[in-house]
Amino acid sequence: MSNGLTDTKQKSLFWKRFKKNRLAFIGGIIVVSLFIIAILAPVASPYNPDSIDVRHILEPPGITHPFGTDELGRDILSRIIWGARISLSVGFVAVGISTMIGIILGAISGYYRGWTDRVIMRFVDIMLSIPTFFLLLAVIAFLEPGIWNIMIVIGLTSWMGVARLVRAEVLSVREREFVLSARAIGAGDFSIIFNHILPNSMAPVLVSAVLGVAGAILVESALSFLGIGVQPPTASWGNILTAGKDNIEIAWWLSVFPGLAILVTVLAYNLLGEGIRDAIDPRMKV
Repeated sequence: MSNGLTDTKQKSLFWKRFKKNRLAFIGGIIVVSLFIIAILAPVASPYNPDSIDVRHILEPPGITHPFGTDELGRDILSRIIWGARISLSVGFVAVGISTMIGIILGAISGYYRGWTDRVIMRFVDIMLSIPTFFLLLAVIAFLEPGIWNIMIVIGLTSWMGVARLVRAEVLSVREREFVLSARAIGAGDFSIIFNHILPNSMAPVLVSAVLGVAGAILVESALSFLGIGVQPPTASWGNILTAGKDNIEIAWWLSVFPGLAILVTVLAYNLLGEGIRDAIDPRMKV
């Protein structure tokens, strides 16, 4: 009963701290709104994002096309709405992959220590010494460009920070009384790690995951902008920007609106992540 009361009190304290951070609260509202828009894209978009209309090529923003049209007459607002699906999907899947790998390797490294810890951490150091974006470019150069390849490659090249974070948390938690008690009654290593240590080490990982979504969205947009990410005609904020670059002098809206979508989304996730971090931090005063 006391555990339930403690959990309820902690959740109430977290929510109280989070609500006091107005920027984080606004970021959370934007994130939820983007998620809803992405889910309702078939209903929310006024036009088919791939529909070509030669009568309205490079039409500036107006009543019929609030964000204007591109060089093929496609509605930019519709393509940005559908592009939100791509960006959020890449963010969530890539971060899911990187977080899972980081949690497993970080937990093993921190729990067993010794030579296991040294081997894993040296591998982490090697991975961190390689510029991530150039590693992405090198890997994708050998693969067929596509959304699933982008998700997997981003996930497989961005787990190192999570691994270090989890390792530090596990090293701290593994010597606490409840872990020693579990070990004393004969609980196995797997049970101790996944039932006792990791549940008490997930708060910083949650913050890292939220911030990681913003980073993954930026990487996907950059790769699509370079032409090796999500391929047309599939709508992506990055490849919309590519069209904007080619027509920057006569169609400013092709660069401004997808650029704002990326800016607002990344900023919202960063504000949300920082707000969660501040609310979790026990040193914060209510």
